[in-house]
Amino acid sequence: MITPPHHPVRLRDVAREAGVSQGTASNVFNRPEVVRDEVKDRVLKVAEKLGYAGPSITGRLLRAGKVNAVGVAAIKPLSYFFDDLWARHLLSEISKICDAQGAGVALVSAISDERIDWNIKSAVVDGFILLCVEGGERLVEITRARKLPYAALAIGAADANIPAIGVDNVHGARLAAEHLLSLGHRRFCILSTPINNSHVGYVTVAGMRAAEYSTSRDRAIGYWQAFEAAGLSIADMPIIVTQEDEQSTHANMGKLFAGRDRPTAILAMSDKIAMWAVDWLLRNGFTVPTDVSIVGFDGVPESAVAAPKLTTIEQPMGEIARLAVEAVLGGRQIEGRHVLRATLILRETTAPPH
Repeated sequence: MITPPHHPVRLRDVAREAGVSQGTASNVFNRPEVVRDEVKDRVLKVAEKLGYAGPSITGRLLRAGKVNAVGVAAIKPLSYFFDDLWARHLLSEISKICDAQGAGVALVSAISDERIDWNIKSAVVDGFILLCVEGGERLVEITRARKLPYAALAIGAADANIPAIGVDNVHGARLAAEHLLSLGHRRFCILSTPINNSHVGYVTVAGMRAAEYSTSRDRAIGYWQAFEAAGLSIADMPIIVTQEDEQSTHANMGKLFAGRDRPTAILAMSDKIAMWAVDWLLRNGFTVPTDVSIVGFDGVPESAVAAPKLTTIEQPMGEIARLAVEAVLGGRQIEGRHVLRATLILRETTAPPH
């Protein structure tokens, strides 16, 4: 009778009970064609009785120095990858590329520094794509300790040594404002993504210039560049910070349209904000774009099927994902900051002022 060992069953236990060398037992699982049938049968029967399921695939891959998997990390709860439209779009593009290459994707997330530290250290991946929407510098610091390839996305840090891929937010925002200006609009409002962890509501130009989050600051600068080139005063353009959610967007739209000096055009710093703004307008008797024109930013798939379809600034998400996956899986590495241009996509939410 075979008595299982007290410790977790290992390959050497199977080899000993079957009366073969550990190398022969290893061949049974990894190179069965080189083992005689009677020996193979004996080893497999012993393995089954001992409860040995086979050698660790992870261990074998790690010993080989390659696991063929990409880690996608953020200091956010796991739900962020599925609930946030930008993150979901990016993850979809990453998954398409990994599917084509037969590579896996591991989501690495946590809302605390301590947990993300452990998750980054223990993830069985070849490298990381970091979604540095918030907490970017800390995420980079933790990842660097793994000494694996990585690429940071949406990071505002000035460290030129960070391999970063991003979109030119200033240029993209300027395209959005120039489009609305070309239609004849002169009364604008900017609906902003968060500028820090707490502020919601109206913010001054100085407050926006001091924004903690560079994405919001850079997009505002792009809008301002277009306004100033058209001879408009940026001080006259209200800026409202949202939490990029339905509640704060709807609440601020109510305040914005409570007065008489209503904007004819809204520049939203994300498609999510733009679509919630459109929703509020339609619920409150306004028409889009006849009464109010709106341009979003990001180019998420949902913007193309919204009603009305959203005019937006589209990020080249497929190219961003391709460059990031390539770097992580050992291909061409990113050196410093690699900036891509966004594109204006004209749809149904913009028209000349009524």
